[in-house]
Amino acid sequence: MSPMFLTVYVLMWPVLVAGVLFVLVRAFSREWRKARKEGRTLV
Repeated sequence: MSPMFLTVYVLMWPVLVAGVLFVLVRAFSREWRKARKEGRTLV
């Protein structure tokens, strides 16, 4: 295995985790705003 491949492989995971976290936070904020607009609790 080349060092370049290992570097890309190791750096890929934080980017993937950041993408998933972004999607989750965006979905949560949409639901939260929708609940506040309708006057109900989130849970």
